[in-house]
Amino acid sequence: MQENLIQTIDPAAYAALVSGAALLPRPDAGALRLTDADRSDFLHRMTSNNINALRPGQSAVTVLTSPTARILYVLTVVCQEDALLVLPAPGQAQPLARHLRGQVFFMDKVKIADASEEFGRLRLLGPLAAEVLGRLGIDASAAAANAVLAHDDLLVVAQPHYEIPGYEVVVPTARQAEVVAALEGAGAAPLTDTAAYTARRIELGRPAAGHELTEEYNPLEAGLAWACAENKGCYTGQEIIARQITYDKVTRTLVGLVAAQPLTPGAEVMVEGRSMGQVTSAAHSPALGAPIALAVIKRPANTPGTEVTVDMSDGAATAQVVSLPFVTEPA
Repeated sequence: MQENLIQTIDPAAYAALVSGAALLPRPDAGALRLTDADRSDFLHRMTSNNINALRPGQSAVTVLTSPTARILYVLTVVCQEDALLVLPAPGQAQPLARHLRGQVFFMDKVKIADASEEFGRLRLLGPLAAEVLGRLGIDASAAAANAVLAHDDLLVVAQPHYEIPGYEVVVPTARQAEVVAALEGAGAAPLTDTAAYTARRIELGRPAAGHELTEEYNPLEAGLAWACAENKGCYTGQEIIARQITYDKVTRTLVGLVAAQPLTPGAEVMVEGRSMGQVTSAAHSPALGAPIALAVIKRPANTPGTEVTVDMSDGAATAQVVSLPFVTEPA
């Protein structure tokens, strides 16, 4: 079984993510556009990060949480002169638009439009991604974290913290094929191997939508504390998050697991017969040459070095808790 996992990872795709540049198309990613005078105030009071602090040419990753502080949506918000462009996880644009419209009060001056048909989204990843952009005349080498670079009708959003570090390229739909060809011509390898992407994401200890970023967890538990402004005013779920930060009440956290056999997402993590958490993502790590996983585990079993049992449908596996990331990005 472990051998099969190794074979599913394309070595060239993995190498592009680790030491080159890889281009990941996101055909169903979608986008929303918020306009009118209260657009920033509206999204600021709805989500975890400081949206009111954004200026044109800046972006932020922010989380929309439930009243119990569980993750509903993780968004990248791009600030433009006359709008906020909201980039949700793939497949979430329409439900997000419905949710946001349901939160608009009659006094709010904000318009929410689904701009998914206007824009395509690409992810340019890997340590040489900035070099690829440079060959197209886009100087991203000194871009600040979360900077937004405008080039002709493209928007290039620096994203060092969200999933695999790299850039989100927002392109008019009519030009997407042209831009893909230009990026590949400049040295980006097309990434069609999801196994390579998943393995690298887990190695870097990054949570993802549908795995860690779900309603099962709050942002602090899922590794998104950096997307929660500690000194913000009220937003839905804020009191719970603030209390957990202030009183050190985060009782379960995202950690890594290393095992001798492949682990299964959804499997229970046990210590002395008690369920302490759940595996959320799993892969075989080319860097470590071993099965690894991300898991959200309760105290004190989330302490690095703890030996745990992973209860899977085909039997139990022993694993060791490790701190994240498993590996670091090249400088």
